Amino acid sequence: MRIIAGKYRGRRLKSPPSLQTRPTSDRLRETLFNILAPRIRGARFLDLCAGSGAVGIEALSRAAVHATFVDQSRKMCALIEANLGELAVDENDVEIVNDEAAEFLRRRAKKEGLPFDIVFFDPPYEADYDVVLERLSDKSGMLLAADAILVVEHHKKKELAEEFGALHRYRTLKQGDSVLSFYQVPQRDLSASVNDGTMEKVRRKNLAALPRDGGKRSAFR
Repeated sequence: MRIIAGKYRGRRLKSPPSLQTRPTSDRLRETLFNILAPRIRGARFLDLCAGSGAVGIEALSRAAVHATFVDQSRKMCALIEANLGELAVDENDVEIVNDEAAEFLRRRAKKEGLPFDIVFFDPPYEADYDVVLERLSDKSGMLLAADAILVVEHHKKKELAEEFGALHRYRTLKQGDSVLSFYQVPQRDLSASVNDGTMEKVRRKNLAALPRDGGKRSAFR
C-alpha cells in the first residue's frame, strides 16, 4: 500500500499480515479522497476499524489536522503506530485507540473532546454495521461536527438502511465488490438541535476541551 497524494505522497505503508484483515484498495481510497478533497484540509478525521491506518494516514497527508485510529486488534494498533513512526507523524496530530468501534463511541460521547468532521467506518464485511451506525446517530450531537460526513465501506450485497436516526444517506459509490455509502445529518435536523440548545452545549464543551498547557501525550492507548 502507498500514500496517494499530499505530504507523504508515494510513501509505502506496512500491510496487515493476516488475510482476515481487508484493507481498502488504493483505487477505492483514491476515489474516496477525490470526493472528500474539499473537506479534508483542517478536518478532524476518525478512522473506525482502521486496520493498517492507511485511510486516516491519507487524510493526514492531505492536511487533516488530526486523525483518530480505532481498532479492536492490538496487532493492528501496533501496525498503525509503526506506519506513523515511519512517516515521523507528530504524535500530537494522532490518537490510536485499541477498542471495539461501538464501545469507543460510547466512551467518547461521555468525554470532553472535539467532534469529528469526517468519519470513515470500514469493519469486516460480516460485522454488524447497525449497532455502530445507530450509536453514531444517537450521539451525533456529541461526536460529529455540524456538517460532518460519515462514509461507510461495505460489500455490494450488504444492504444498509437509508436512514439511521438523524443520519441520512445522500450518496453511494460502487467499485468492484465494494460500496461507499455517504451519510450526513440534514440541515433541518441541525436547526432543531440549535433551537433546543444542544449545539450551544456542544460548543461550550468543545471550547473547554482545547489543550491549555501544550503538553504531549502518548498516541497509543
